[in-house]
Amino acid sequence: MALEEQDMSEANGGALSGVRVVDLTQFVLGPYATQTLGDLGADVIKIEEPSGDRQRSGKAPNSKTMGPLFVALNRNKRSVVLDLKTDPGRAALAKLVKTADIFIHNMRPEAIARLGFDYAAVKAIKPDIIYVEAMGYAPEGPYAGRQAFDDLIQAASGAFGLAALVNPGAPLRPVPSIIADKTCGLFAVIAALAALRHKERTGEGQYVAVPMLETFTGYIMAEHLYGETYVPATGKFGHTTTITPYRKPLETKDGWLMVMPANRAQAARFMELGGLPGAYESDRFVNAEGAQGKVAVYNAMLEEAAATRTTAEWMALCAENSIPVMEARQARDILEDPQLTQTLFEERQLEGQGTYRAMKPGLRFEKTPATIRREPPELGADTEAVLAEIEALS
Repeated sequence: MALEEQDMSEANGGALSGVRVVDLTQFVLGPYATQTLGDLGADVIKIEEPSGDRQRSGKAPNSKTMGPLFVALNRNKRSVVLDLKTDPGRAALAKLVKTADIFIHNMRPEAIARLGFDYAAVKAIKPDIIYVEAMGYAPEGPYAGRQAFDDLIQAASGAFGLAALVNPGAPLRPVPSIIADKTCGLFAVIAALAALRHKERTGEGQYVAVPMLETFTGYIMAEHLYGETYVPATGKFGHTTTITPYRKPLETKDGWLMVMPANRAQAARFMELGGLPGAYESDRFVNAEGAQGKVAVYNAMLEEAAATRTTAEWMALCAENSIPVMEARQARDILEDPQLTQTLFEERQLEGQGTYRAMKPGLRFEKTPATIRREPPELGADTEAVLAEIEALS
């Protein structure tokens, strides 16, 4: 970001400018949530133990404390090192809580209670605090109190079995993303913003729980309850359009294309451009047996049409003919995507580490831009400054 752009962002502030977040999170869920709050303008104070966030380790050019996952999840934060096992550390955190709007953690309830910062204790320090606690399982259920990590939540939620809805022989395995943590992190942000709105209207803070299993299961199964939505069931479990085996990219002369005709006319035009004019009037389609037979023939014709041109040719032709398509590619290919290289990826300087690739906030605001105002902090980089601030306020 150019210096003048950075100055403008600081002047405008984000939508949450003036909101202070005390962040006691680690791993992925919490840091993803608090980074999002920071992107929106909040002053996020990341509290770290002397050994630092566990995600700090990893392959980094010149440091053992700025690993790739830490860098990806901790921009727009200030790092404060406090040893909460000591009286001075707890006293400093209590002073910081007095200046905060949101307190967020993803520690186990007994662990945060031992430190003296469960909801009752924090509310006693700051009565209008918004206290966000991420946990594995809702406290009223039989799993309450169990440890939770992304793979465990994916396992319990049914995410491991999503592939088997398409291919009944597919083995149980997680979605290859830390998707439960990140999804629940976004719900933690939603919850915090809703609680802030309530506080604006009433002056009241509140306790907010973000149970991962319930939150994530509701997210991934919204469409898949499908035939089990009504009781008794009216059909099969699994959203038919989502799990059809035909939901896949088509091979072109030199790559892959995901084609999503929005109507019959668009599909017919795609097949015509691929050398199959009048596809819907063809003998093979008209004479196909039943609805399933016609679906099979239709998809076979799409495959045949796609194979007649290169991916680039199809992208241009479909744009001209208003047919929804996108090139399908391997995951790493996003680094060369012409849209993303302009709108998402940005090379920035990380002091002591060199150049790193940041992914800018995706949200766009006319009045209150979401920006990268602070690079991911070195361990304890802001301890002195933040402690001086709260001393001045006390």
